[in-house]
Amino acid sequence: MSDTFFAHESAWVDQPCEIGAGTKIWHFCHISANSKLGRGCILGQNVFVANDVVIGDNVKIQNNVSVYTGVELEDDVFCGPSCVFTNVINPRSQINRRSEYMKTLVRRGATLGANSTIVCGATVGRYAFIAAGAVVRGDVPDYALMLGVPARRGGWMSRHGHRLPAPDASGIMTCPESGWRYQETEPNVLRCLDWSEDESLKKGEPS
Repeated sequence: MSDTFFAHESAWVDQPCEIGAGTKIWHFCHISANSKLGRGCILGQNVFVANDVVIGDNVKIQNNVSVYTGVELEDDVFCGPSCVFTNVINPRSQINRRSEYMKTLVRRGATLGANSTIVCGATVGRYAFIAAGAVVRGDVPDYALMLGVPARRGGWMSRHGHRLPAPDASGIMTCPESGWRYQETEPNVLRCLDWSEDESLKKGEPS
């Protein structure tokens, strides 16, 4: 375990685990054994990280979020206050289903809004945006804006967190903040034309 992170005195960190440099763990958090947290993460008050969870770099987890076994958060994910993960599709108190945990993957740069729910077994695509209170029951495309219960795609979001306007005559959608252009390269597949999805946003900030 790294000695270059910060954990509030009320937080509980089980051993062994891995916590990256610059990560901050605030009041009443519990980090379980064999979990891995990357560099520069921030865990707000009352966050629970279960055994074997993998969390990437620069992940922000707001208050009252439980990240259960089977969940993986890639780099730059944002989890809003009280968002919910599950890991069993058909839970019963009388039946032990620990051998049946389903995987949930939240890919790089995605945002999960406050009180949203990600039902286990789903992959949330890169830079997707799950609206507050939405309930996701299946895979989400990159950049998709997901709204409602159950969540349905209501548009596209830019990497800078803006809802993209309708496409122009060339099929181009332009982010109002960055000026970066986006286009559906095939149905339901959006790509940024000006910066790779695999590159850090900070390296591509407009000057």
